Amino acid sequence: MSVAQANPKSMSRLGLIFRSLRYRNFRLFFIGQGISLIGTWMQMIAGGWLAYELTAGESERTRALWLGIVAFSGRIPTFVFAPFAGVLVDRWNRFRLVIITQVFAMFQAALLATLTLSHTITLGYLILLSLVLGLINALDVPGRQSFMIEMVDNREHLNNAIALNSSLVNSARIIGPAIAGILLKTTGAGFCFLLNAVSYIPVITALLAMKVKPVERKLATDRIFSQLAAGVRYAFGFPPIRNMLLLLALVSLSGASYTVLLPILAEHVLHRGSGLYALLFAAAGAGALAGALLLAMRESARGLSLWIAAAPAIFGIGLIALGVSRFVWLSVLVMPVVGFGMLVQLASCNTVLQTLVDDSMRGRVMSLYSMAFMGMVPLGSLLSGFMARLVGSPVTLILNGAWCIVGSLLFFAQLKKFRRLIHPIYVEKGIIRTAPAD
Repeated sequence: MSVAQANPKSMSRLGLIFRSLRYRNFRLFFIGQGISLIGTWMQMIAGGWLAYELTAGESERTRALWLGIVAFSGRIPTFVFAPFAGVLVDRWNRFRLVIITQVFAMFQAALLATLTLSHTITLGYLILLSLVLGLINALDVPGRQSFMIEMVDNREHLNNAIALNSSLVNSARIIGPAIAGILLKTTGAGFCFLLNAVSYIPVITALLAMKVKPVERKLATDRIFSQLAAGVRYAFGFPPIRNMLLLLALVSLSGASYTVLLPILAEHVLHRGSGLYALLFAAAGAGALAGALLLAMRESARGLSLWIAAAPAIFGIGLIALGVSRFVWLSVLVMPVVGFGMLVQLASCNTVLQTLVDDSMRGRVMSLYSMAFMGMVPLGSLLSGFMARLVGSPVTLILNGAWCIVGSLLFFAQLKKFRRLIHPIYVEKGIIRTAPAD
């Protein structure tokens, strides 16, 4: 039986989880990306800790503000340029675009490593290089998300591919911080950046080894601003897409910036150092990995609307518990809840969006997705930095968690209408037949 004909119900549980790995291109991407993402998480951990070290001598709340500014600089290009990037993704060859962005990201990591190892890094350089990486990601994220469907021939397995990709990200989120925690204590942040630069080689090699079929899609020839306006009208004119993007934006603005405050929690609230900082990241990754595997076991996108509604509340409860906790063991136990809630919402929204959108609009819609997720995080990071300076990091976490719960309740109120509107599309795509709207 071919991959395209394989019936999920006839597979073993293990086969069901890993069914999209039967596609050669996705398997190559999965292996190469798995190595690269470990380096990405190492750089993320090391970058936050380096910013914390470079602000030594400042007060706790001032350091929190600087951490927010550094995080803001790394993500704000996505917020500003992602909509235009989505237009370009729909106009350009997505496969070549992903290769180019990976190469530029490797150079960025190498330059950051060089400056850090030569002890010439400053807070200004760190912010500048964070901006450069943000510009790269503004193109890379919608490019990779849109290219995903070209690596999996059978669209019924797209849900599994997205979930497996999420599990990969969060497996790396466990391994990367663990390695970074050791290196930060022994060799410093520079070696984390250097290893990240090297880790791009496998994913670039894997991409070059792919055999990508030419995709027949109508390439847009209108002006960029006309295409951008058409993409926005398409996304926000359909309530299910609009509501998912707005919920994701709210959760990202209020909750996803919690990572900015982890150095403060580890050092000043829980009175530990970089080791606990890395452990908290890894614990969140463990919860996110559990969520990704849960989604990977699903046979289709059907039923994900309930998870989209519930996951922000789970995330918010975790953030509130983290803000209240004054014990190391409790904080570590809470982090998997945080990671689970955040991942399940992101991956569920991604899957449903990819299922609903027309391919001609995929790049633009996924750029709005990255804008709602990655683009809102810098604003949230900056806001959290200011809030932490005014009321402290724990109270900031509690308030952000409360907003996530509010968003969850608002989405629940629209859930019945949401299911009714997506039902015809699911019927058309063969996801459901005559069952009630889901």
